[in-house]
Amino acid sequence: MHGKGRGAGRERARSRVNGGIECFVLAPTKVQRSVQEKRQKTDDKDAERALTALRSHLLAGAPLPKVWVPDPETRDDRELVRARLDVGKKLTTEKAQVRCLLKRNGIEKAEEAGKTWTRVFRKWLDSLTRGEKMGWGAQCALATLLRQIESLEKEEKSLDVLIEELSETPRHKEKVGELVGWSGVGLLVAIVFLTEMGDLKRFRNRRQVGAYLGLVPSSHESGESDDRKGHITRQGSPRLRKVLCQAAWARIRTNAKEREAYDRIVARNPKHRKIAVVAVMRRLGIRLWHAAMEAPTKTGA
Repeated sequence: MHGKGRGAGRERARSRVNGGIECFVLAPTKVQRSVQEKRQKTDDKDAERALTALRSHLLAGAPLPKVWVPDPETRDDRELVRARLDVGKKLTTEKAQVRCLLKRNGIEKAEEAGKTWTRVFRKWLDSLTRGEKMGWGAQCALATLLRQIESLEKEEKSLDVLIEELSETPRHKEKVGELVGWSGVGLLVAIVFLTEMGDLKRFRNRRQVGAYLGLVPSSHESGESDDRKGHITRQGSPRLRKVLCQAAWARIRTNAKEREAYDRIVARNPKHRKIAVVAVMRRLGIRLWHAAMEAPTKTGA
């Protein structure tokens, strides 16, 4: 199947599979197209390319550019986990807007305000909504942002409770227990990893895991030219890469071996700090895959 939305395509594919029809969901990014075809994209031409790919697969055994269709439980788990990540993203955005508002009005943090987003800091922000340091419009805008932040923080705590309940279910409990033991990996990182990766057995080796995470460099090799490595492919789940990045920085700060590996890459070229972080992310993702695969599986309600 080739649809305008991957999620919609997967849903239609599942309904047909349940009806006894063999069905595939094709990834548009994996269908080979020339430069001219990329510039002349229509639904009819997309359908024709999908039909050509399917015909080549059935008649000549050519690899089909299909995507994995998650089971209903995995999809349902993702709904909760992604909702939690979305709230966290919105909360970060609101806090950034507060900083920008203060900067636009020339307000610098007072010494008595303490560390950012502590109770003392919040009281200082609240005082600004009633003082004379900002205009009336800015005070109203700041008060609105503070109310939104308070609401999002309450929602975040509520979702954290639900995430903890999800981690205690039989299909996740043992795997989560194995993952949270790694430095930099908390409950949220563990459950994001498991739900976004889906069926871990579909990966045969570490190369496939790295490729799925989108943390492998792109390759440019043609004829006699040397193989030139480019930026990472960024395929797979951006949500998973984000939490792996956060976990990687925590490991760099707290894990001596990871810090040594990071410093070694940076020492060769100070401009390669991002490359060093990506290397830590890739190693962590592969290690978490191994740990989750080795965890015993319990079945039950």
